[in-house]
Amino acid sequence: MSRISVANEQSLAPVARQASIDIAVDTNGPGFTDITPTIEDWIARERLTDGLLTLFVRHTSAAVTIQENADPNVHLDLADAFEELAPRRPGRRHVEEGPDDMPAHIKAVLTDTAISIPIRGGRMILGTWQSVYLLEFRDAPRHRIVTAHYLGS
Repeated sequence: MSRISVANEQSLAPVARQASIDIAVDTNGPGFTDITPTIEDWIARERLTDGLLTLFVRHTSAAVTIQENADPNVHLDLADAFEELAPRRPGRRHVEEGPDDMPAHIKAVLTDTAISIPIRGGRMILGTWQSVYLLEFRDAPRHRIVTAHYLGS
């Protein structure tokens, strides 16, 4: 039988503040780009305390995710899995932007364009081995925008 317990229960003050920023990320082609330090710096500069952070990537062939930050083999294995799930193959209808474009759209659908992260005490609530990443699925370097929006106190 599973056991469920509650930890760190808090009564939160009414929402009193919003903040937003666009984070530019230049990628080098497919892979994971750790954007955690950039987000942490913004949270500190804005003195954000307790609330909810939403991250949204404004592209249909990229994604944002929370993933392992300690072993780079995790990223390599995930990249291999994405290639298995959405390989390049003849017969795709959407080919105007190259053979990597439709597989990139499929990979983006399998992940997500937005994630939400609680902030408590001025810090993102992430696990010990977690970081926030932009996932690039296109072959060529790209200029990507991640919009961060905070709602809290």
